[in-house]
Amino acid sequence: MSVATQVVKTATIAGTKVPALAIGTWSWGDTTWNYTPEQFEDIKQAWHAALKEGLTFYDTAEVYGKGESERIIGRLIKETSAEDQAKLYIATKFFPFPRPGNWFLFAPPVVDHLKASLDRLGLDSVALYQLHSSNSLNSHEAIAAGLAECVKLGLAKNVGVSNFSKDELINMSNLLEKHGVKLASNQIEFNLLRQGPAQNGLLEEMMKRDITCLAYSPLAMGRLTGKYNASNPTPKGRRFSSQYSWEQLQPLIDHLKLLSEKYGVSISAVALNWIICKGAIPLPGARNAKQATDNAKAVTFTLTDEEVAELSAKGFEGKTDWIWQRG
Repeated sequence: MSVATQVVKTATIAGTKVPALAIGTWSWGDTTWNYTPEQFEDIKQAWHAALKEGLTFYDTAEVYGKGESERIIGRLIKETSAEDQAKLYIATKFFPFPRPGNWFLFAPPVVDHLKASLDRLGLDSVALYQLHSSNSLNSHEAIAAGLAECVKLGLAKNVGVSNFSKDELINMSNLLEKHGVKLASNQIEFNLLRQGPAQNGLLEEMMKRDITCLAYSPLAMGRLTGKYNASNPTPKGRRFSSQYSWEQLQPLIDHLKLLSEKYGVSISAVALNWIICKGAIPLPGARNAKQATDNAKAVTFTLTDEEVAELSAKGFEGKTDWIWQRG
């Protein structure tokens, strides 16, 4: 039997060491997750619980709650000690579609939008600025120029993309190189119910180019937590990884439960550790202190190669779509 001997606690993005697990903040301020202002105190507790566990990497986006997620993080940063502030790794995203109040057609206002995000975050720069979708009204050449300008102006230390396919990734990487800027990351849905990126060459290409994989929806919008089942399904609207029935998922959930009992952690932690073992950084959400603490357990152990393979075999390939999830 292959036995892992080293626990993975850190990863790297463009040479910078970061926690092996990040906190996704889509639910902070966004009505998609039924956010109300009364939830701020729970989020505040999640923030401090995560910091206590060494989870200092937070991922947000200008479109989450129409900027409210960024404003919440900015508020929390102000309430954080200077020592902990120095450890933070903050990432946000540019939404490449015009919408009310932000109309644009020809020149993508990448720099202007980052400045607006920085204002909401209360920061002079972010560690990582990402293009939220590969599908845009503007050419990738124009957006690459904007992302590169963000780095040259010191507004972002690194730049990444999200939902990019293998071919799109190669093209954007080459475009940025023309500006002397490296593509640092690609954020995609990657979990046990969507293993396609590990099977279609995308992850392999990213590793070849030293582009970090950031895995959003790592728990398949709650389906890999053990909280839901056929008689208690996930709430409506959780569209990612939704194509499989609970009957199809049950063998995987049962196996996750066995491993959770073996390692003394939650089912969620096992599903997150599988992603870490695959060389990606999972971005689970945390809406309260307990969720943050449970997530942190994912970096306290390492599944064996055999256990990783068993989980993969019980999982699914998932799907892509041309509108949003190309990667």
